[in-house]
Amino acid sequence: MTQEQLLQALQWRYAVKKFDATKKISDQTWSAIEKAMVLTPSSYGLQPWKFLVIQSQDVKDKLTPVSWNQAQVFTCSHYVVLLAKRQMQEKDVERFVKKTASVREMPVEGMLKFQSMMIADVVHGPRGKESKEWATRQAYIALGNLMTVAAVLDVDACPMEGIEPSKYDEILGLADSEYTTVVACALGYRSADDKYQYAKKVRYDAREVIEYR
Repeated sequence: MTQEQLLQALQWRYAVKKFDATKKISDQTWSAIEKAMVLTPSSYGLQPWKFLVIQSQDVKDKLTPVSWNQAQVFTCSHYVVLLAKRQMQEKDVERFVKKTASVREMPVEGMLKFQSMMIADVVHGPRGKESKEWATRQAYIALGNLMTVAAVLDVDACPMEGIEPSKYDEILGLADSEYTTVVACALGYRSADDKYQYAKKVRYDAREVIEYR
């Protein structure tokens, strides 16, 4: 992909208001999007999130009333609900350290100092005191990555903050789980009669939002 193609993809994307319910994302394309979500960077690499991919029309219909009745929920192909860890625990850090040691073929003992440092921060330290908020910020990194990758693959998307997270948790059986709903993203293909696709993109000039020092 050239620089021009990348910028064209980002110029092409917009927050779709109405999807074509008859068009579905292919398994091959979705596989690439799924792998991209997994590859999203996070603080310390801890990945304090989960992604619920809703394809069931029945579940989409249940979520629609607690999503301000927005059409994107029930007309999209894949509806991703991004979850964040409610509270980081020592076991979460230990699990990540064991995974890292396994993947990199190194002894766990060599990472114990790093493990203690992470625990002191995200479990018992400053970030630990705002664990849910910290995890939520990480989930938004994943949301941005998801929308960018979708655009590059010619898949439409719409970030969904107009939802009732607590109601989502009830419907999705998350009320007593370690994870909670923070935001969602509808993906699929724009409807031909979605007028917003023809609206010019409005952005401030680079010099107004980017400074060099």
